[in-house]
Amino acid sequence: MATLLKGAAAAAALNERTAAVIEGLKAKGITPALGILRVGERPDDLSYERGAVKRCDALGIAVKKYLLPEDVSQEKLMETIKGINEDAAIHGALIFRPLPKHLDDEAVRQALLPEKDVDGITDGSLLGVFAGVPKGFPPCTAQACMEILEQAGIDPKGKEAVVVGRSLVVGRPAAMLLLQRNATVTICHTRTQDMEGVCRRAQILIVAAGRAGVIGADHVSAGQTVIDVGIHVGEDGKLRGDVDFQAAEPIVEAITPVPGGVGAVTTAVLASHVVEAASRSVRS
Repeated sequence: MATLLKGAAAAAALNERTAAVIEGLKAKGITPALGILRVGERPDDLSYERGAVKRCDALGIAVKKYLLPEDVSQEKLMETIKGINEDAAIHGALIFRPLPKHLDDEAVRQALLPEKDVDGITDGSLLGVFAGVPKGFPPCTAQACMEILEQAGIDPKGKEAVVVGRSLVVGRPAAMLLLQRNATVTICHTRTQDMEGVCRRAQILIVAAGRAGVIGADHVSAGQTVIDVGIHVGEDGKLRGDVDFQAAEPIVEAITPVPGGVGAVTTAVLASHVVEAASRSVRS
């Protein structure tokens, strides 16, 4: 039976470190603050917003919401982002995406200052991830994978890591974060030949394919650590991941559950990024 890498433990450890930094900032008269920009009322946005606000409230991070109607104009949206950029009291910003189709997503992403981009959506933040420099922040979900590994005491150094998925939201950033920790990294995608074989040789397998149950028993092997980023609602109404948990769990060494794995860590990462942004503002 595999060890379950539950996100709650990683989130608690990260929250403890974040709280200590907040205490130091508040001693200097600085309260870290998150700006939440939401267009419309998509249910998944509302759910994540509630979790983020709850996390920030518990840690003592201020939250300011910028709530715009679904039919908001591009001009009004850009004006709102400009206001966030110019407000020195807002240290980090979370912009919910995807945006309604009439809005220019790329223009929105590039309008936000990288130093306030706490969820890694701008080119500036991604440049920081790929170059290994503290410019902006990595996407929260990619960072959450690393927090789970750290909490479990799994050092990527010298290990063979495979990432399934090449999106800029999780796959490629996760690969770069592993590389920064001196892992040997392979990225798999829809054109990968013998994906089963490539995945089986991994010591660390991060799956962000975006398809429920795409990784099964043929993709895993004994001794592996499997991080499942996917989350899907099945026909039975139950949540499941990109990994067929029932097939993989008896084989591998450790695996994240869905739910209760990576998703449980993302708001803790978001809060830590806001606090780091506040700390950088003091140092600059």
